[in-house]
Amino acid sequence: MTLTSIILLILLGIFLLMLEILFVPGMVLGFVSVILMIVGVYFSFRDYGTTIGIIVFTGTTVVSILAVYRTFHSPFWKKLQVQSLVDGKANALADGKINVGDTGKTISRLNPMGKALINNMQVEVQVIEGFIDQDKDITVIKTGQNKIFVKLK
Repeated sequence: MTLTSIILLILLGIFLLMLEILFVPGMVLGFVSVILMIVGVYFSFRDYGTTIGIIVFTGTTVVSILAVYRTFHSPFWKKLQVQSLVDGKANALADGKINVGDTGKTISRLNPMGKALINNMQVEVQVIEGFIDQDKDITVIKTGQNKIFVKLK
């Protein structure tokens, strides 16, 4: 095998590795790319000896690492990343702001979960049985494990 075809084989493997990282998750292209690079290095050892084989292996390793690094630090990768922050929080049970017996009003239909306004706080609640429509008065009957259970008042 000529040195040009060995280099093309390795470059194809590096290109497929970059495609795997950016576009096609699932490890199939990554597996194929590693196989192509290993075959290219193997042929360089077999056809051109140890010195050229070590040079090709070292070059393949360095170029692969640089390609992966550049792929992750490219502006294109930044565009693919999620830029929003998650600022949600758990219900106010730990603060003791909602207790058994408190009353409130449903904001959405509880089917069996939904939003309710209890003690001037919007929280997610769950009905133990059945459903409760929007704008109905409710009572907290149980709290636990960061959940608020309610029933129709």
